[in-house]
Amino acid sequence: MQFANRELIIEIMKKHNGMRPQDIVVLLKIISLHDINWRNIDIANAIQISPSEVSEALNRCKISGLIDSDKRKVNVNALKEFLIYGLKYVFPIEPGAIVRGIPTAHSALPISNYISSSKDLYVWPSASGDKRGQAIEPLYSTLPAIIKQDDLFYELLAIVDTLRIGRVREIKIAINELEKRLKHED
Repeated sequence: MQFANRELIIEIMKKHNGMRPQDIVVLLKIISLHDINWRNIDIANAIQISPSEVSEALNRCKISGLIDSDKRKVNVNALKEFLIYGLKYVFPIEPGAIVRGIPTAHSALPISNYISSSKDLYVWPSASGDKRGQAIEPLYSTLPAIIKQDDLFYELLAIVDTLRIGRVREIKIAINELEKRLKHED
């Protein structure tokens, strides 16, 4: 009993210093796994961050209501609301110089299925990329190196980047695609 009270006090005392970009990456990775039996180390290895960063991200997400109190299941409705209405204000981006990289936002699937534009390409800067476009800083620096391992994760990240930088039409498409991918997670 004394140990449980101590843990509760520590958790209450921890400040929520705001969301960090890796928090969104962690939640999207959890969604892409379609499995509640993941471990922090699994998420850490998949997105190439430390297990302690995963733990802190989950704590911030719990306080924000984006994951359940057991830190196992993403609160999909809250996450969707945050992604659609808040993400571009919390983690804004501006296109940079033309660089070689990996397509993102409306330049990547699934949004690129609806937008046919060979100009205005957006990419995450990467030497291993095969496209040239305006640089977009990814939510987390490891993303260009890891997204090829998980198609759903990559699609979710491209949708999120579209929500961050897209125009009205692109955002509407992104919201529709996000809802398709999250409807089975409720």
